[in-house]
Amino acid sequence: MKKILITLFQLSVTVAVLYWVYHDPSRRAQMVEAIRNAQYHWVFLGILAYVVVEVAAAFRWHVLLKVQKIRLTLPRLSGLFLIGMFYNQFLPGGTGGDIIKSYYLLKETPDKKAGALLAVVFDRFIGLVALVAITVTLIGLRYDFLAQTTETRNLLWLLLFLLGTSVLTLISTFVISGFNLFHSLPEKFPGRDKLIEISAAYHLYAHHWRATLVAFGASLIAHLATFTTFLCAAYALGAPVPLVNFFAVMPVERTISALPISFAGIGLREKVLQIMLSGLCGVPEAKAILIGSLSFLIILVCCLPGALVYLFYKPSGAVARVKMREMEHEVVTLEHEIGEAE
Repeated sequence: MKKILITLFQLSVTVAVLYWVYHDPSRRAQMVEAIRNAQYHWVFLGILAYVVVEVAAAFRWHVLLKVQKIRLTLPRLSGLFLIGMFYNQFLPGGTGGDIIKSYYLLKETPDKKAGALLAVVFDRFIGLVALVAITVTLIGLRYDFLAQTTETRNLLWLLLFLLGTSVLTLISTFVISGFNLFHSLPEKFPGRDKLIEISAAYHLYAHHWRATLVAFGASLIAHLATFTTFLCAAYALGAPVPLVNFFAVMPVERTISALPISFAGIGLREKVLQIMLSGLCGVPEAKAILIGSLSFLIILVCCLPGALVYLFYKPSGAVARVKMREMEHEVVTLEHEIGEAE
């Protein structure tokens, strides 16, 4: 019942925000004109940029799995990664694809459950650290630019609050893990053994700091390539925003659209870009909204191969394809365990 209510809430938010940004007839007419005059070679370049995102993110996950002594063949690693990317576009929240990816990874490595789960969770964490590093740099360079209007200033402070909360959570997990505080929990504490197991897996990343640094570098490339995908969408629609200014806006959009209150950030993405690009860069509201939607379509096209992989994917040694009901049961369990790890 709880999941149904959450899904209904997310659907309501998605539909409401989409109506909010698309309901104006004159704005829709401007969108049609922008699409008619679009330069589609920039769309192709945007697709190439997002392919770079996928390659960098897959390589990062490969590095993190190796630290946990999990070695998959390139086809299986790529297949699991593409499945996760595909489901990230359709499941509620920003981690739905991670849950599916975790489930299939456990099918491949049932004897390394904690390491497999942590590799997925840490993959998300290292991406967050890279985003924080980029955000701090860009805000340091362009704070006055980003805080020009009341609306953009409010979004900027929301960004800082969300990232600050995430960083504090991340630091607390490292402190708890580093001092082995999970061992101090009562013997009957729910999930105590699992938390201790995950804590031990965490230590591997501290010892393999070079691999963790490589994963961080891959995260930087992935984020900057994502920003470039959106920039290509802007150029395709005739909105030549200077690169530094556009990149300064992107951490705000990326963070707020990742909030689990709509499906795949649909609606939120468009509204944030409408406020930021129109208020700061002089981009017409119709084009600013379209930049968000076109960028999502580019990402969706790049993630569609994951659907084909899912249709034909069979875990190593499996007799038959994994059933959806079985997957749903495992997903519920994984959501709880990943929540404990975070």
